[in-house]
Amino acid sequence: MSSVVFPGLGFQINVRDIAFRVFGWPIHWYGIIIALGFLLAVAFCSRRASRYGVEQDDIIDLLIYAVPLCIIGARLYYVIFYLDLYRNVDGGLDFGRMVRIWDGGLAIYGGIIAAILVLLVFCKKRKLCFLAFADLGSFGMLIGQLVGRWGNFVNVEAYGGPTDLPWRMGIYDDAVTGVYQYMEVHPTFLYESLWNLLGLLLLIFIVEKRRKFDGQIFLSYMAWYGLGRSWIEGLRTDSLYFFSTGLRVSQVLAIVIFVVATAVLIFQLCRPHTPEDLWPNRMQAMKAAAASEAEVPEEEWAETPGSAEEILEELREEENSDDPT
Repeated sequence: MSSVVFPGLGFQINVRDIAFRVFGWPIHWYGIIIALGFLLAVAFCSRRASRYGVEQDDIIDLLIYAVPLCIIGARLYYVIFYLDLYRNVDGGLDFGRMVRIWDGGLAIYGGIIAAILVLLVFCKKRKLCFLAFADLGSFGMLIGQLVGRWGNFVNVEAYGGPTDLPWRMGIYDDAVTGVYQYMEVHPTFLYESLWNLLGLLLLIFIVEKRRKFDGQIFLSYMAWYGLGRSWIEGLRTDSLYFFSTGLRVSQVLAIVIFVVATAVLIFQLCRPHTPEDLWPNRMQAMKAAAASEAEVPEEEWAETPGSAEEILEELREEENSDDPT
């Protein structure tokens, strides 16, 4: 059990990393919180799927591939930038320790990169619109992140440097000096959770209602998250660094993501768009065309330029040709 004090607010919380045991096997609060965030994200996206021309079955099928690959991506990202932690005395790599994710060591950026790559391949195979699916997935990412950061709280990790702000967090830790001592630090896990919550509300109540093109919500999410992470990462004491340099990996990447996403978003918003350009509306048009073609009498089929399936196939291929690869 660990005690977390909020001296400026006048209360203290006792936290446990283990929730309960099943046949002696410990079930950690961190895993429960991550699972809760995942389930809430899936439930939210499933209810909103039709607005983006996505079927609920497509979400479930995607997750079969995305979940394990995103875990691998998050672990791989962490291992690459903390490679010295997985070396033996002789300098060789300890591959056994590399795969023991239950010992800790996952990086959200690795998971996001893996998710984007998996979604690109999935949409290409299913002939779906990547950008529309990414718009929907952005809500899930924010929900998963805002809930998941509370797993850092129960583990007493991902905090910032010393501060005397009223909402400072008092902890006992040895991460800085190597000796357990009391410190009052920035609760950066809370900053990021609240930043993601605000981003989620902005997407739901402002951006979604004014969506002009596929990918607008995805770009807004990337810009928002990049902006917040570039600031929050600068406060943390456990950042990953570019090997032996003093550059924080996540902070540099966040700045790049913010700049690129914002530039593309502004460029797209300056271009003319119509409601018919959105993937759900195009899907409705394709279905209407297919239904209309299906009503053509059999003797007139020969005069119809392509079957319903061929029309849908051509339109989807044309859509996919516009997706980034």
